[in-house]
Amino acid sequence: MECNDFAAKEGLLYKNECYAIQGAIFEVYREMGCGFLEAVYQECLEKEFGAQNIPFEAQKELVVSYKGEPLSQTYKADFICYGQIVIEIKALKEIAKEHKAQLLNYLKITGLKLGLLVNFGSYPKVEIVRMANSRYHV
Repeated sequence: MECNDFAAKEGLLYKNECYAIQGAIFEVYREMGCGFLEAVYQECLEKEFGAQNIPFEAQKELVVSYKGEPLSQTYKADFICYGQIVIEIKALKEIAKEHKAQLLNYLKITGLKLGLLVNFGSYPKVEIVRMANSRYHV
């Protein structure tokens, strides 16, 4: 697991919430392994988040604004957990810079401080990249 951990004064930002989310991610990977489509992992995580009582919104529409005006172009975050952590999932051989940029854009759009980029396509273990919104010093 690759983690770009950003420390807050009290330790990691949303430490307990991230541990719970990562536990659900690890359970899905343990059960399913790699090789499925992203949509399969999306549905599995919805079920696992529910089973572990992790509050989430799936396929949350994100409105993009330009100079305060909303644009017709929107994005969809795979999950917003606990109302404060963006989760973007992938099922690829490896995470590319574009995928990290996508998550950073979601953080910028939402104003949220933390995101997890999760790649279920990596082997032999799931890859999780922790990223902070550069607008915040965390």
